[in-house]
Amino acid sequence: MWTLGVCLGLLAVRGPETADAQHQPDLPFSPGETLTYDVAWSIFPAGRVVATLLGPGKNGETAYEVKTTAESRGVVSLLYDVEDEFHSFFNPSTLCSERITKKVHEGRRHKQTQINFDYARRVAVLDERDPTNPNARPKHDEEGIPACVEDVVSAFYYLRNQPLQVGQKIKLAVNDGSKTTEVEADVQGRESITSGLGTLSALRVEPKVFGALYPRKGRMLIWFSDDSRHLPLRIRMMISIGTITGTLASVTNSGDKTSSAPAPAALGP
Repeated sequence: MWTLGVCLGLLAVRGPETADAQHQPDLPFSPGETLTYDVAWSIFPAGRVVATLLGPGKNGETAYEVKTTAESRGVVSLLYDVEDEFHSFFNPSTLCSERITKKVHEGRRHKQTQINFDYARRVAVLDERDPTNPNARPKHDEEGIPACVEDVVSAFYYLRNQPLQVGQKIKLAVNDGSKTTEVEADVQGRESITSGLGTLSALRVEPKVFGALYPRKGRMLIWFSDDSRHLPLRIRMMISIGTITGTLASVTNSGDKTSSAPAPAALGP
């Protein structure tokens, strides 16, 4: 059930771009947008994922922030409790990730992770600890990165800004705390998808995350609305435990341009 925590974040696709672009493009999303997904495991309701985009925050913060939460529900929650929260910060001009923090509570697995992307030194700095075991030594690691890299959430928003033409192949650089991995996403075709927004024409995209970013076997498919918003209407993952599907239930936009979330605290021992 780890997929409940990352079923949105795995949409990591990115093309080459430098990290010092000077002009912010017109984007298909804006601060205040909230996407809510109902998640099903085969035929059973499994949980809910909510992603909210926030604008620049306090203390001179210029980055956009995406707060993503995932929680299990129903019978799945009785079998395997999930309560995850990610905060991704990315540059609104380049869409390059600046940092991501993750609080993971999945069954007996608890982790607090922070990844900072230091472009001046070209390294990703990982700090991770188990909050249920304060005496354990925190993990610290540094890995090289290119001039622009995505985390597993920020890259999802970059994909929405792509033209998404049938036959297009998009290569990306994504880092989830270890070595940066190149992932390819194929825009495969058009289909009609029914979600909380009704039935809409959608573009089917397959990011090749399994075997590249994640070693396990599986497939991932995403259907984006065939319009200027490129809303992810459906996300489907076929893995060993079955098929997990996230369907867009609603889209709201508060028009809030300011982040209310505090800056992430350093992960100390």
